[in-house]
Amino acid sequence: MNYRKIDKSEIKFLKEMLYEALFVPEGQSPFSLSILEKPEISVYIDNWGKLPNDLAIVAEINNELVGAIWGRSFYPPKLGYGFIDSETPEISMAIKKSFRNRGVGTMLIDELSRRYAEKGIKAISLSVDKLNKAKSLYKRSGFKVITDKGSDLIMKKKL
Repeated sequence: MNYRKIDKSEIKFLKEMLYEALFVPEGQSPFSLSILEKPEISVYIDNWGKLPNDLAIVAEINNELVGAIWGRSFYPPKLGYGFIDSETPEISMAIKKSFRNRGVGTMLIDELSRRYAEKGIKAISLSVDKLNKAKSLYKRSGFKVITDKGSDLIMKKKL
C-alpha cells in the first residue's frame, strides 16, 4: 500500500469518498447522490485546496485509489458537523468497502496526523454516528469524545 498527498487531478475522488463517508445504518437505503449538493455536505470539499489547512491524503493499492482522508478548517458561517474551532481542522475519511479492515484507515489517520502536527496544528476533530463501526478505529487512533450530540459524537485528537 502507498499513501500520498492527493494530486489536483484526483479531486473528484474526494467527492466519491465523501459519498462513502456518509453513514447509512444497516438495513437503510443509501442516500441519493444528490445529497452531495446539499451545502451542509458539499462544504467538506467545495473549492478544495483554497482554504487554510486543506489537506488530503489518498491510499493506493496496485495503482488503484482505495481510500482518502482529508481535513479542513471551517470558519463561520460555514461549519462542519464536527466543528470545534477554526484552529482545529475537521477530518473526513472513507475507504472503499472491499478494502476495509486492512489497516488502511489507521495508516491514513497516522499520516494525516503527522502532516498536520508538522504544520503546527495542535488537534483534529471529527463527527461520527454512534452506530458507525469506524468509531472504534477513531478511539484506537487517539480520538476522545468531547461532545455527545445524541445520535452522533464529536471527537478530538491531540497531535
